[in-house]
Amino acid sequence: MTNYRVERARDPQDLARRAAETIAAQIDLALDQRDRCQIALSGGSTPASAYSLLGQERLPWDRVDVVLGDERWVAAEDESSNAGMLRRTLLAPGPGASSSFHPVPTVELESPEASAHAFAEQVSRLCSGVPPVFDVMLLGLGDDGHTASLFPGTDAPTVVDRWTTIGRGKGLDRITLTAPVLSAARQVIFLVSGAGKQEALRRLLDPSESADRTPARLVQPASDVLILADQDAAAGL
Repeated sequence: MTNYRVERARDPQDLARRAAETIAAQIDLALDQRDRCQIALSGGSTPASAYSLLGQERLPWDRVDVVLGDERWVAAEDESSNAGMLRRTLLAPGPGASSSFHPVPTVELESPEASAHAFAEQVSRLCSGVPPVFDVMLLGLGDDGHTASLFPGTDAPTVVDRWTTIGRGKGLDRITLTAPVLSAARQVIFLVSGAGKQEALRRLLDPSESADRTPARLVQPASDVLILADQDAAAGL
């Protein structure tokens, strides 16, 4: 059974600081043991402040590979692109800009299916293991219980024979890592902010909760799952 460890932050600013420091510590740990470190980051609005802080950390960034756990099938210039958000935060001028960012191929290919296939090949080249193993997997939690682009009521959460698939949510096709890859990471971290996430967080922590309703429960790594939550999100626990 997956063990969850919840750390509470005072507010969104404290949450961003804790997330940046935790990811930086995990990168340091990985690079003590291996030549390179691979991290997968979530999109959305919650982690942007954390990425800005993380990008200022003095780390051997030239040995770090950065991947997104999921991406909307839009151009990089689109305001909803997770890659665009990373370029404005973690990859903005500063130490973090020295990392190697591997964006998810999107509309430069002919279809979401082609993008998912190309992304799977990219991840397999970067990471060792079957499934591919990331050192850090940072995930968000939707108010409907989704994580990455594994939305309830869609096919994406059920895919276990591929490393990537197409998630469909909120009117957009998305390319996403699948549950086996999310679960293979050495350290999984959920970043949860806001009162609107209280119910989803409670469901994530409930051992009787169905993964059909809350796909985030499909993430079942061998190590403890760290949940960083601000007071508003954790108030219902």
